[in-house]
Amino acid sequence: MNRQEIFEKLKEIAELTVQDPSILASMCEDSDLAADLGLSSVGMLYIVIAIEEMFNIRMDDVSFGDFRTVRDVMDYIEQKLKA
Repeated sequence: MNRQEIFEKLKEIAELTVQDPSILASMCEDSDLAADLGLSSVGMLYIVIAIEEMFNIRMDDVSFGDFRTVRDVMDYIEQKLKA
């Protein structure tokens, strides 16, 4: 799975959790999860669960607080998929 595919899947997940879906149009790798996407701690929890299911990975070695941007999440997913 390439980075663009990972990004598109993350965007699908974000559609289910962000408060204002119109902000997804400007979502990019540098988007801040809290400031730009407006994710609450509950929203982030839902995203973690959805990421684990969609990518068939376990995020048990980090907390979601370790991620600040979409890029951080993408890098982590890429690393887990290669392992």
